Amino acid sequence: MDEAETDGADEDGHERGTSLWERLRLPGGEPVDLARHDAAATPGGPDGKAAGKAATARIGEQLAGLQERLWAASTAGDRRRVLLVLQGMDTSGKGGTVKHVIGLLNPAGCRITAFRAPTAEERAHPFLWRVEKALPLPGELGIFDRSHYEDVLIARVRNLAPRAVIESRYERINRFERSLADDGVTLVKCFLHISYDEQRRRLLRRLDKPEKRWKFAPSDIDDRALWPAYQDAYERALERCGTSYAPWYLVPADHKWYRNWAVSTLLLEHLRELDPRYPEADFDVAECRKRLLRQS
Repeated sequence: MDEAETDGADEDGHERGTSLWERLRLPGGEPVDLARHDAAATPGGPDGKAAGKAATARIGEQLAGLQERLWAASTAGDRRRVLLVLQGMDTSGKGGTVKHVIGLLNPAGCRITAFRAPTAEERAHPFLWRVEKALPLPGELGIFDRSHYEDVLIARVRNLAPRAVIESRYERINRFERSLADDGVTLVKCFLHISYDEQRRRLLRRLDKPEKRWKFAPSDIDDRALWPAYQDAYERALERCGTSYAPWYLVPADHKWYRNWAVSTLLLEHLRELDPRYPEADFDVAECRKRLLRQS
């Protein structure tokens, strides 16, 4: 998509003539310094929280229509599908994004997978094994809450595998994503960028609200102490696994409303680019209509 500078914004809060796709995409293959990216920024977004929520709701209606067309097209042999990958530090809002963005869509055409610590069976297989089992089928919108990138993130920070093994995984991930793209999968990889201070505020809210405490674990504090190591691990993954066929999008996530609007908009732009179509009827519509009308 080409980016052009024009004044004004459309009804969904998106600046006319611009593409969020281009605004948020990281170049790939170049060093990434997360400290230089403002997690509280709202590039290209609506004017404030209220406008952002309203725009996200409108986008949800458009997404639902495009998702239905993608699902319908698969019945006629269209193998295309979309995979949304959500990565970010704890409290960056992966689950919240699923709730507020994907929750607006028909669940029949969605496949949501929340990757947690691997089971004993999963550890007995190559690290991509469990990911391959969760991929969307033709016509589906797949959502990964965490993903195969955990094996170069937490595995790197916590030294869960030899460093040489972890280093080899970046290229294996690139080959894997290349094969997905070749097979009709559109990858939308979003890094939800949250600041150190905002994370503390969200963790404190989880402690202070009884209905939120189930989301908290004491280990969250231990992981927070490793913030610099996690930032370094993310910077490596964003640099080494950002490609033309599977780029990374850096989504500022300190403002939840912007995060939801941005991910919704990225999905909308990609689905519009795919432009799925309802399949033509493979039967005589007029004859079927006559048959129905003859029945009393």
